[in-house]
Amino acid sequence: MSADADVNQTDVVDPELDRSDESTEQTDGSSEQSDPGPEGGEVSEGRPTGRLAQLEQEGDIAADYLEELLDIADLDGDLDMDVEGDRAAVSIVGADLQQLVGRNGEVLEALQELTRLAVYRETGDRSRLMLDISGFRAERRTKLVELANETIARARETGEPQSLDPMTPFERKVVHDAVAAADLTSESEGVEPRRYVVVLPD
Repeated sequence: MSADADVNQTDVVDPELDRSDESTEQTDGSSEQSDPGPEGGEVSEGRPTGRLAQLEQEGDIAADYLEELLDIADLDGDLDMDVEGDRAAVSIVGADLQQLVGRNGEVLEALQELTRLAVYRETGDRSRLMLDISGFRAERRTKLVELANETIARARETGEPQSLDPMTPFERKVVHDAVAAADLTSESEGVEPRRYVVVLPD
């Protein structure tokens, strides 16, 4: 992939792994609309009930897989399942789970991919399930929004594009969303794993 900016295009994702947590990210910070589902399907909170049931099933499969993993590792943790937007979300909370997060969330990212593969094995469908452990992603999201707001202010003050450090797809999407909320434009540049966000001034 070229390192040139790809404004208004989604990041390229390995279709075999579906690793990208910015799979709905667009470089202008907007998000694509989710598939409305089968025509004529009942809708619950803006989502077809069939799709909701599918996401809940993904959460159940993921929870079973993670519970077995915790047992093997002899770790204590409680599992919380939810549906956020158009993806299943599973959180592991408990004491002394830092080893499952790793440095900068590297172990967490790997566990998320394994969990998605476990769901795929059972359902035959690619999953965009989001895994969080000990609130790592929630805390990271808060810090990223603060960073994005600081970068937005700097871009407006200087009138020059502002580049951020390389980030994961999940982190880039958080920044893109924050920039879009401020009515500015951002783009992803570079090649994984050094892909980064550039915030453009007005």
